[in-house]
Amino acid sequence: MPASTGAAAPGAGLLDGRKHALDGLRIVAVAGVFFFHTATDSMPGGSIGVDVFFTLSGFVITLLIMKERIATGRLNFGIFYAKRLARLWPALLALCAVIVTAGVLFPESGWGGQAGFVLPAATYVMNLAHFGLFGDSIAGETLGPTWTLAVEEQFYLVWPVLLMVMLRFWKVRTTAIATVVLAALFVLNRFLLVTAGQPLDRIYNGPDTRADELLLGCALALLFTAVRQGSRAHRAMASAARWGAPVAGATLVAALFLLKEPDTPGAWFTTFWTVGPTVLALLSGVLIGSLVLQPAGFLSRILSHPWLARPGRDLSYGMYLWHLPVYLLLMPLIPALPVRIALTAVFTVLLAYASFRCVERPLRLWANGKLEPVVVPSNPAAATAPVGAASR
Repeated sequence: MPASTGAAAPGAGLLDGRKHALDGLRIVAVAGVFFFHTATDSMPGGSIGVDVFFTLSGFVITLLIMKERIATGRLNFGIFYAKRLARLWPALLALCAVIVTAGVLFPESGWGGQAGFVLPAATYVMNLAHFGLFGDSIAGETLGPTWTLAVEEQFYLVWPVLLMVMLRFWKVRTTAIATVVLAALFVLNRFLLVTAGQPLDRIYNGPDTRADELLLGCALALLFTAVRQGSRAHRAMASAARWGAPVAGATLVAALFLLKEPDTPGAWFTTFWTVGPTVLALLSGVLIGSLVLQPAGFLSRILSHPWLARPGRDLSYGMYLWHLPVYLLLMPLIPALPVRIALTAVFTVLLAYASFRCVERPLRLWANGKLEPVVVPSNPAAATAPVGAASR
């Protein structure tokens, strides 16, 4: 028998209100990626910021879907995809336009010769181009980091449809379990690719080889949606969160400085690329869950501080887009690494702020004004049921 739309309601209240600690977590993850690209020797594990982002993205996108399903009894796919596009695409197109224009005007600069990377970046297929799906593999240079955006957007094309199908026939908890099983199947898929000798570019950039990280975030959101606030399950999770956040947080911080992803075939290569992304996603999930369950906890209070939460909410996306182009532009101009890193940080923040104020926020507000009235609750009583506004 199809599950009723009310199946999602038990989670109401547990995730009510914006979780500012998750915004703070975003800026920490971006900082890890920043130093991975600019000071790799000092922070060789900074790339795990990407693993945190994948898990957090799965968590947030599933909350958005469940919020609309609770309010309206369905998901308007057209509106959903239009809002995602309005949120992410304009800033990316602005980045591409600036880099191409500057490259044409100043061909000898670090932004010269980048026009060939714009199409895979702007169409969200950079990850596929990285491992040569369209011919020779490309690094993407200034636009190389857009591979992570491609993985997420490709996942967003499939996940909402799959989730709504599962919720049509199963309760939320059953759907959460099925999501975990699906994540495990993608881990098996990655193991088969690793043992078959597939190149690292394929393992690193594949939409299938990163799906388990996103799915674990999705499963966490479904679990939180299904659990009633104040229930025995909620109390048990809150109790576990008291030690979960410090352990997961300390492990991830240590990994930033100690973990160097293997790139040479061998036992460690096989082990890490089979289960490593999953372990990092699980640690990220524990941290995310703990921050949500313990909003007054020590770590939550730190990450919720306006100096972290506001940049995480407003600037983290722009900082991710702009940091590597700025660094590559300054590389031949500023020989001293510490000075180059400092200037990169300053210019990255300034450009991210300009992107937010001039591109992202105006277009997002315009799109929301046009699209929000279309999402009208079919059940006025259900519309009052709060589900977490952890989204950006």
